[in-house]
Amino acid sequence: LQLKEKQKAKYTYGLLEKQFRKTFDEASRKRGVTGENLIKLLEARLDNTVFRMGIAPSRQAARQLVSHKHITVNGDVINIPSYSCKPGDVVGLKNKSAVNASITGNLRGKNAKFNWLDWSEGDMKGTFITYPERESVPENIKEQLIVELYSK
Repeated sequence: LQLKEKQKAKYTYGLLEKQFRKTFDEASRKRGVTGENLIKLLEARLDNTVFRMGIAPSRQAARQLVSHKHITVNGDVINIPSYSCKPGDVVGLKNKSAVNASITGNLRGKNAKFNWLDWSEGDMKGTFITYPERESVPENIKEQLIVELYSK
């Protein structure tokens, strides 16, 4: 059951074991509940933030957009999908990418509203306001089982 939950989380966020374990270790070092910290760190990843803002139709597509240098953070091009967004970071599209039909097609009216993200359609930029609370994350992951598995 614990292993299944971990595999589900890894698959959902598109991570391999090594990256997932690294994220878990970082979550356990932080103050607070390890399971909630894990979800916060996974949600703060740049590829996930791009997906949540509605720039990409899936996490894999978001990861590709980041890797292919279409995404900027605070005006700088970042091509690392695992980049961890911090509160106040402005995530946007590169000027060239903002005119790309396939990217702008994804954005039309599909911006999911999450209380930890803010999107401005006009200038094609969004802000990572704060780390999300566990209750506001729509993923159905029982993070306590993951903590129990890694605590063995």
